[in-house]
Amino acid sequence: MPKYLWQVSYTAEGTKGLLHEGGTSRREMVTKLISDLGGKIESFYYMFGTTDVVTIAEVPDEATAAAVSLVVGASGAAHINTTVLLDPEVIDQATHKSIPYRPPA
Repeated sequence: MPKYLWQVSYTAEGTKGLLHEGGTSRREMVTKLISDLGGKIESFYYMFGTTDVVTIAEVPDEATAAAVSLVVGASGAAHINTTVLLDPEVIDQATHKSIPYRPPA
């Protein structure tokens, strides 16, 4: 199952909700959401800085990952950045592909 990294930054409204609900409540909600979609949370951490939450999860496909990103972004409570994570074996496969690329002269 493909893995994705989600980096989330709360808006002021989202931060107010976090202050009201607490951190573990949000982790439980995200864990249930991903589970209900047929996936699994690998990690969920709060951070200091411009990113407030980082989550790594497995979900069934790209459409599911995109749907999560769209719904979170549309909520107005957070900005979300989605990154596809690749296993080393995928990179091994990529190194064996012949690509007819020519750099600019």
